[in-house]
Amino acid sequence: QVQLVESGGGLVQAGASLRLSCAASEPTFRTNTMGWFRQAPGKEREFVAAISWNGGSTYYADSVKGRFTISRDNAKNTVYLQMNSLKPEDTAVYSCAADRRRYYSSSTSSADIAYYDYWGQGTQVTVSS
Repeated sequence: QVQLVESGGGLVQAGASLRLSCAASEPTFRTNTMGWFRQAPGKEREFVAAISWNGGSTYYADSVKGRFTISRDNAKNTVYLQMNSLKPEDTAVYSCAADRRRYYSSSTSSADIAYYDYWGQGTQVTVSS
């Protein structure tokens, strides 16, 4: 079974940067949109960012637009989330996920958690004020 493994989380101060990585155990998801989601304590999981299978399209939640950048390196089976100007409200467990559809992405559906069938275990990001 293909695994998604996140890394790069940690405890930082407000204004700092972190780079999260999501590595797939196999090249299975090279044809799939990949997304990052986050879940804060007591809150529902929410969309953060997504990137189309070839990296040509990216989508962001309004709350992170201009601060976070999603990218992917299909040769390394890895998706990244560069997070700059972190705020305490960014504190959450960040998980990457793979859309079940191949060669497809859109600004609406790629933010919809219902399309993501494959998930990593998550990595904790804590931003102190």
